[in-house]
Amino acid sequence: MTSPIRRVWIEEGCISCKVCEDLAPQVFVVDGDDTCIVRKDAQAHFASLQDEIEQAAKDCPVEVIKLEGGAS
Repeated sequence: MTSPIRRVWIEEGCISCKVCEDLAPQVFVVDGDDTCIVRKDAQAHFASLQDEIEQAAKDCPVEVIKLEGGAS
């Protein structure tokens, strides 16, 4: 069992591929075509979308999605 996600952030280097937004649109949004951001109300979805958030971090082609808690 993985620990609950406590925090999600995106480091510099996002290429706006929209993979994360496709997997968890309640958490991630591509702001225009510039970069992806974590929605302000995203924490409300951490528990219900933990698998999707972890998958987004794993599938990120530039590995800029970071999690505190969750799968190691």
